[in-house]
Amino acid sequence: MGSTDSAIEPLGVEDLPGALALSLSANWNQNAADWRTMLALGRGYGIRAADDGVTQLAASAIVLPYGGDFAWVSMVLVLPAFRRRGYASLLLRHALAELARDGRAAVLDATPAGHAVYVQEGFGDTWGFARYRREAPQEGDAAMSGTTRPLREDDWPALDALDAPAFGASRGALLRALAQRLPAAARVAVEDGRVIGFVLGRDGREATQIGPLVAADDTVARQLRADALRAQPGPLYNDLLDRRRALLPWLQAQGFVFQRPFTRMVHGRRDAPGDAATIVLAAGPELG
Repeated sequence: MGSTDSAIEPLGVEDLPGALALSLSANWNQNAADWRTMLALGRGYGIRAADDGVTQLAASAIVLPYGGDFAWVSMVLVLPAFRRRGYASLLLRHALAELARDGRAAVLDATPAGHAVYVQEGFGDTWGFARYRREAPQEGDAAMSGTTRPLREDDWPALDALDAPAFGASRGALLRALAQRLPAAARVAVEDGRVIGFVLGRDGREATQIGPLVAADDTVARQLRADALRAQPGPLYNDLLDRRRALLPWLQAQGFVFQRPFTRMVHGRRDAPGDAATIVLAAGPELG
C-alpha cells in the first residue's frame, strides 16, 4: 500500500488512543499527558491506513515550535503492521516542508535505529546524551545538604533566564506543564538569594522522567537531582548529557544502568541551538 501527501492529516486530542498505541508499540515511555502536552504546544500529523479492514492511526509525527528560529521534531512512529511503506519518511518530509515555510530549522534527538534515516533526510549530528534507568531506590539515596527548595511561582523568570540560553529558546509553557505533572520533583537551587539551578520531572507510562536539570556546577546538580529523587519510589529515567559524564559514577552507584544513546541532530543549521554547557539532564527526546 502506498501513500501520498494528501493522506497526512492533523492530529487532535481525539487521536489519543491511536497515539498511545503508537508509542506503546515502540516501547516508549509517553503517556496520555505527554501526548496532550505535545498536541497543545505543537502540531501533530498522522497517516491512517487499514489493516484487515480496520482503519487506524498508522503513523505519527509531532512538531513543537520553540522561539522563532527552530522547532522540535519528535514522535516519528509507525505501527509494526504498517512499516516499510514510507510513512515515516513521508511525515518527516511534510514536517520539514512546513518548517521551511515558517523559516525554522528542525532539531531532534535520534535513537540509533532512527539515526540513518535522519542522515538521509539531511540532518547532521551535534552532541549526544544517554538514557540511564533505575528500577528502585538504593540505600543512601537521601538528599544531600539542604541547598534546594521547592519551586515557587516567583521563580519562573529566573528559570527562564537559566533555561532559555542553555536550550536556545524560551520554553516557559512546556516547563510550567512539567512542573504541574510532578510537583515534588520541581526544585530550585539558591545561592545568596539567587536561583542558580533547577530540576523538573514528569510521570511516564513505565518510568518517571527526571529532567530537565540545568546547573553549571556538578555539586549543585547532584543536590538538585538527589532532592528531586527523594519522593520517587519507582523506576526512573535520567537522560545525562555526554559532556556531564563526570556525574556518571554517582548515577551508577545509585543503581542507574545504561539503556541507550541519543544524538541531537539539526536540519537547516550547523549547530544545535543554545549553549548546553549548563544542561545536565535533557527533558527527554520527545521534548528537547
